[in-house]
Amino acid sequence: MTKPIAPMIIRGKVITDNLIEVGGRGGDISFLTPDAHKYIDKLPLGNPAKLADLYQLSFDDILDYAVELGKHLDFSKNKYLQEACELSYLTAPTTPTIVKASYMGLHNMLSREFITEMAEKTVGIKYLEGWVKEKLLDGTELEVRCFGARTLHIVAGNAVSLSLWTIIRNMVLRSDAIIKAPSNDPFTALAIARTMIDMAPDHPITKHLSVAYWKGGDQAFEQRLYQPQNLEKIVAWGGFAAMKHVTQYIQPGLELISLDPKRSASIIGKDTFDSETSMREAAVRLAADIGAINQKGCVCARVIYVQSGTDEEGLEKLNTFGRYVYDAMMALPNVLSTKPKRYDQKLKAEVDALRLDDEWYKVIGGKDGEGAIICSQIPEAVSFAASLDDRTANLVPVDSLDEMMAAVDAYTQTVGVYPESVKDELKDILPLYGAQRIVSLGYAAAMKFAAPQDSIEPMRRMGKWISNQIASPETTAAPWLRQSIEM
Repeated sequence: MTKPIAPMIIRGKVITDNLIEVGGRGGDISFLTPDAHKYIDKLPLGNPAKLADLYQLSFDDILDYAVELGKHLDFSKNKYLQEACELSYLTAPTTPTIVKASYMGLHNMLSREFITEMAEKTVGIKYLEGWVKEKLLDGTELEVRCFGARTLHIVAGNAVSLSLWTIIRNMVLRSDAIIKAPSNDPFTALAIARTMIDMAPDHPITKHLSVAYWKGGDQAFEQRLYQPQNLEKIVAWGGFAAMKHVTQYIQPGLELISLDPKRSASIIGKDTFDSETSMREAAVRLAADIGAINQKGCVCARVIYVQSGTDEEGLEKLNTFGRYVYDAMMALPNVLSTKPKRYDQKLKAEVDALRLDDEWYKVIGGKDGEGAIICSQIPEAVSFAASLDDRTANLVPVDSLDEMMAAVDAYTQTVGVYPESVKDELKDILPLYGAQRIVSLGYAAAMKFAAPQDSIEPMRRMGKWISNQIASPETTAAPWLRQSIEM
């Protein structure tokens, strides 16, 4: 059987020479790709002045390009996306219906209104278009502008949309991007880049995107590429080991923007149990937060603190609610969630062991690897909470919401809350403990381009913020005119 080829893209050029065989994550596929070592001198932009062609484009020109790209990313007509989708069934951590739906929805990210909102909220379009002037208290005229940068993007592969998200950010900032394709999604960024080349091969945006695959941890390669003369910024998504690895290359002139591993949780307030209707609604919303992309995202709920009470009546409420959540999770649309691709066997052993300890835990489902809801019968999370995955979540009963604050820390990304009144109570408290994003229950996976991410503003960090100070002795006190002092 002929192995698929994942070309290398270097600024408008499709490269299929010097092929080597590499394996996708999970071992279901191997593919051929150019040996990155052979192109180490061509991947970096080199002279930063080569970014100048991007500054011949107005923001409207960038939007026109994005909208046209959206038309070309129509899944039903795009052979590159179709091929990438088929291959991604084997590499992605999620299942075919979820993968295909993600590819089918890519074009929706490229609307003029969507990108305009993102750029305005996260940077400010006027700062992208030119120098923004204001007068300071001391009379100095200050001009500020956001410039693009030569950036390496180490993209996560747990969601198809992340590659396009990266490309959109790059075009809006007028940056030069090298995307390191992840082993669990080596084809998506390539498919988009090849579409861009077919659409507008000589356009500056096309010619400031490169996509390549190399094995993470290849120090001989990375030590040559990850240098300030080649790159100004590294945007890295990834697990703990990957992030620790990247930090060894950071030095003056090379900035790391870390979108590092996180975990997420949920809070279910006591008013949820006022009626059957509200219990059912909360269960459906929670099921969506657990099951979205089969719990492969940092945003997905894993441990849920439920203010049901810890007495016998409270535990009965908790267990009933757990059954509702499980049933709702099984009924989620297959574009959002399915039976996991491979249920982690170590996790399954942990869950199965809890079935023998029904005094302390009630396990709902999980026997067929479809996912499970674990209802703690004590106000403590399971010992393997950090390993919860594959649609497996732990409901923990509490009497007071204060009891769960100790579980929120700097590793906590998203906290989904129900009902909304509880969120209003907690939104000024949760961030003090480390929570980075607070959402209405059910919307954990609905990430917003226009919002901060991981408690930073990545778009602002990805740009270079340059100031120009205009001053004269007539308007601003001059340093050289200061009076000397006697000692």
